[in-house]
Amino acid sequence: MAQRQTRDQRSYQTKVIIVGTGFSGLGMAIRLKQAGIDDFIVLEKATDLGGTWRDNTYPGCACDVPSLMYSFSFEQNPSWSRMFARQGEISGYLQHCADKFQVRDHIHYGVEFTGAEYDEDDGTWTVSTADGTEYSGRALVSGVGALHIPRYPDLPGVERFEGEVFHSAEWNHDYDLEDKRVAVIGTGASAIQFVPRIAKTVTQLHLFQRTPPWIQPKPDRLIPESVQHLFRNAPLVQRAARAALYWVLEARYFAVFNRRLGKIAEQLSKRYIRKAVKDPKLRAAVTPDYVMGCKRILLSSDYYPALNRSNVEVVTSGVAEVRPRSVVTGDGQEHPVDAIIYGTGFHVTDAFDHLSIVGRDGRKLQDTWRNGMEAYLGMTVSGFPNLFFLLGPNTGLGHNSVVFMIESQINYVLSCLRPICRGKLGQVDVRQSVQDSFNSEIQTALTDAVWSAGGCRSWYLDENGVNRTIWPGFTWKYWLRTRKVDLADYETVARQSR
Repeated sequence: MAQRQTRDQRSYQTKVIIVGTGFSGLGMAIRLKQAGIDDFIVLEKATDLGGTWRDNTYPGCACDVPSLMYSFSFEQNPSWSRMFARQGEISGYLQHCADKFQVRDHIHYGVEFTGAEYDEDDGTWTVSTADGTEYSGRALVSGVGALHIPRYPDLPGVERFEGEVFHSAEWNHDYDLEDKRVAVIGTGASAIQFVPRIAKTVTQLHLFQRTPPWIQPKPDRLIPESVQHLFRNAPLVQRAARAALYWVLEARYFAVFNRRLGKIAEQLSKRYIRKAVKDPKLRAAVTPDYVMGCKRILLSSDYYPALNRSNVEVVTSGVAEVRPRSVVTGDGQEHPVDAIIYGTGFHVTDAFDHLSIVGRDGRKLQDTWRNGMEAYLGMTVSGFPNLFFLLGPNTGLGHNSVVFMIESQINYVLSCLRPICRGKLGQVDVRQSVQDSFNSEIQTALTDAVWSAGGCRSWYLDENGVNRTIWPGFTWKYWLRTRKVDLADYETVARQSR
């Protein structure tokens, strides 16, 4: 077992290094434990585990995937209090998993991963960290995810602003918003959750919208104690309910790829807008003009009602500049504000640009991905042996639970790690031809898909307009392809005895 060592020691050796303690990193650690592999270390830059669900504590933060599907299949939670769990409950679930499966002793907190380099002669990865501590291991698993680096827009003059400024992912709970004039920049998934909460307390809320999202009512409600009791005492019932819900969510994929079904969904959403938004001018401003599904479809039953409030203004003319106590829009109108809150999302397609990852023959990941990030099955990159990405390129979803994808990937990676950890294999490196063929298949499927041809610009696309984020198919098909590694797809090297 990889024991926690004193920080006076500046280097650590282990078999597997995992980066991150969200669903990906924590799930990988748990499955290693279950496989009888104890020699691993988990690196976490924060002082606690939880990833996205630790960091995002803004008012109203909750999941938009039903609770029953937003958990590990091997540790289902019978005690979800709501149909759509809130941040604190999901964070608590991850804490529970870490305790139950005894992985806390493997976690090194306060360790920020800055890069890694592969030693071909030794067959090991050496990981560098912000404080200079080094870790070396036979395999490296990235579980950092895509939603952890806040994206800040480039607003002219914002450095002169004298009020409070923060991102939704770095919410300043010490700043009292009551009776304040607030500018919210962005109308994405986070904003539609916190705007209804803060609109009740602020004096004035100026909501700066670039592109309106498609929004559907959120069918959220409390889960009765009787149902929780049934799930606790009859777990097979919960598994059946989860399976049924999985196929309901999977069916939403048809609405994404079938334009006729998509049009029906659009009309239902427009009917929702007409019913919820009173003012015709506001109604026109929040009605999207692009194909539904092109950007992430959001769920909310209180966002539109919040926009009807007399102290809320939706601004669509764009930000021209920020002055010491105001925001000026493109039409020259000045909006006095005391605080600016960014709801502008995260770095996704460029999430690895700040890291120095060097593989075989000195190959740098940034150079390999200079024309766009890609990997085989979203997990392995040619020239980077024994390096695995969880939730890597083109494995995000727009219709089902990403935890399902994470588990599929963990099982696949585990089938690679077993022979490496047991000394049967020295390295596995995906063949370039296999990787190229897979990504050609993916991009062909995405060419006419709604995310690329729906008439919008979203964080699914990289700077070249190529979708590097979404899996263009059913999740069960991905599960079938990742049930077990086919070593014929890889160049393998036997472990050399030393």
